[in-house]
Amino acid sequence: MVSHPNVRLLGAVALGGAGWGVGTLAATFWDAAPPSLGGLAGAGVGALLGILASPLLLLAPGRALLHGLQGAPPSRIVAAIIGLILGLVVAALLSVPLGDIPGWPGTWLPLALSLLLGAAGVLLLVSHEEDVAALAPRLGSHSMARVRGGGQVVLDTSAIIDGRIADISQTGFLGGALIVPRFVLDELRHIADSSDSTRRNRGRRGLEILNRLQKETDIPVHVLDVDRWNGMEVDAKLVMLAKSLGAPIVTTDYTLNRVAELQGVAVLNVNELANAVKSLVIPGEELQVRVIQEGKEQGQGVAFLDDGTMIVVENGRRYVGSTVDVAVTRVLQTAAGRLIFTQVKGR
Repeated sequence: MVSHPNVRLLGAVALGGAGWGVGTLAATFWDAAPPSLGGLAGAGVGALLGILASPLLLLAPGRALLHGLQGAPPSRIVAAIIGLILGLVVAALLSVPLGDIPGWPGTWLPLALSLLLGAAGVLLLVSHEEDVAALAPRLGSHSMARVRGGGQVVLDTSAIIDGRIADISQTGFLGGALIVPRFVLDELRHIADSSDSTRRNRGRRGLEILNRLQKETDIPVHVLDVDRWNGMEVDAKLVMLAKSLGAPIVTTDYTLNRVAELQGVAVLNVNELANAVKSLVIPGEELQVRVIQEGKEQGQGVAFLDDGTMIVVENGRRYVGSTVDVAVTRVLQTAAGRLIFTQVKGR
C-alpha cells in the first residue's frame, strides 16, 4: 500500500489541479476576479483539502477495493474491465458533439457522461458474468486442466464435513486457493445449529475443518461473498459459481458429481481419489489380516486393510477375533470402492 506522505502529495496535486480549474471557471462565470487569481485560490484550497483528506478519500477505498479484488473471481474482474472499456468508448463517441457546446456544459457534460456510462458498463457486464465467461474459453470450462494445476477449487459442504480435504491440502497436491462460497458457509452453520445431534455434530465438524484449513495449511482459503442465484438449491448455486469461475468442485456427493459433469463443470471427488490411492493387490498375493466380524454370506469373515479396504475371507467366520494369513483370490471394483476376496492359507 502507498505510504501516507505519498498519498497526501498525490491528493494535493490532484485536488490542486482540480481546484485551479474550478477557480478559473468560477472567476470567469461570475466575473468577480481575474481568472488567474481565481485559479490560484482554487488550487490553494484544493491542495489543502488534498493534504488533509487524501488518506481518508484514497486509502480506505483503496483497501476496500483490494480486499474485494482478492476474493473476486477472475471472470468478474474481466467482465468489469470489459464493461468499463465499452462504457468509456460509447461515452467518447457521444462526447464529440457535446464538446462543441459553448461554456461549462461542453466541459462537464462529457465528463459526467463518461462516469455514468463507465459505471453502467461495469454493472451491466458484471450482472452477465456467466455469459462473459462462456465467451472467454480461458475462463470457461475448457480451462479446467489449467485450473487444476494451480488455480482455484470450490469446496462443497460434503467435502468440508468429510474432513479429508484438510489432509489432502497438507500434502501439496492442491496448488491453488480454496474457495468457500458464503452460501456453503451458511449451510454449515445451519447444520451446526440443527436440533438433531448427528447433524449438529456434522456441522460443527465442518466448521472445525475450515478453521484447520485456514490455520494449518499454506493454501489460501477465501470465503466468497456471492449469492446471485436466489431460489436455487445450494448444489445448483455451486455448479453455477464453479462454471463462472472456471474452477472444479471438490465434493464427496455422488449426485452433485454427476450433475456438475453434465453441465461441463469438472469435479474432484475425494472418494475417487481415496480409491485411486488405496493399496494395490493382485490375485495370488499373500496378506496377514485380522478378521473382525462375520460376512454377509454363510461362513465368511470380514477384515480391513489400514486404508479401509474391505477384505472378505472365505470360510473365515471361525477366525473372528484372530489374525490369519490369507491369499487373494480376486479383486472386485465397486461404486463404493475396492473389495478383495481371499482364502485362508493352508485351510
